Amino acid sequence: MVLEAFRKQKNAAAQSESENREIPEGIWSKCGRCGEILLNKDLLKNYKVCQCGFHFRLTASERIQMTLDSGSFRENDAGILPVNPFKLSDYANKLVEARNKSGLNEAVVYGEGTINNIPLVIVVMDTNFMMASMGTVVGEKITRAIELAAAAGKPLVIFAASGGARMQEGILSLMQLAKTVEALARLSEAGQLYITVITDPTTGGVSASFAALGDIILAEPESMIGFTGPRVIEQTIRQRLPEGFQRAEFFKEHGFIDKIVPRPQMKETLAKLLALHLQGEK
Repeated sequence: MVLEAFRKQKNAAAQSESENREIPEGIWSKCGRCGEILLNKDLLKNYKVCQCGFHFRLTASERIQMTLDSGSFRENDAGILPVNPFKLSDYANKLVEARNKSGLNEAVVYGEGTINNIPLVIVVMDTNFMMASMGTVVGEKITRAIELAAAAGKPLVIFAASGGARMQEGILSLMQLAKTVEALARLSEAGQLYITVITDPTTGGVSASFAALGDIILAEPESMIGFTGPRVIEQTIRQRLPEGFQRAEFFKEHGFIDKIVPRPQMKETLAKLLALHLQGEK
């Protein structure tokens, strides 16, 4: 009996040690919905979508590789750096941390490329840089992308993702809402197609400006969309919100989104839309 108890105790300790052993960083990822542990190289082959349908967030580089024709992307204004207008020491430190974490100088990447050999201007926001909050440089780069599309006569595709306006830049951040919207008005006057792809999360000033103004608005499944979080809304109105409120499916049902597109089908969907626009121009 004593020997058997000792064996059980030893096996339990070994199992506990195995369970607590650290998984090497960068090799495995845990699904945020079903909890499945997935090998990253296999996950990447499936567009970083779990078998249960959960869409992992992408880096800007991953998004571009999955969307554009191989080798076609040419980035613009990669070297523009954010400023610290109010000389906040914490903000300066956060900018350094964000650069180290994301490998980017800011939360947005834009440039020119092709999808199925159709030229376009593309903008991709990256939540690894301060949750893709919109400061002055983000607004400036998006505005330049819009102006480039208008001047070059190319359609514009923006992959939106953001935690909102960057509070460390105060009113200068909020000014980017009007700045980007005004640029989009000029793009519309130039007759160019603008497609928004809403990804998780798209909130705050971004959801209230350029992300909501696409001629065609697509979204990835279950993306969170809204100006503010559901808990804040519930505390304000003192009511429970409907099930699935602020998710892409809810917005699709209420006419805000034209189509929900799973990530593996995104490039094909964009290619069809761009081809139809190209035919219409002839």
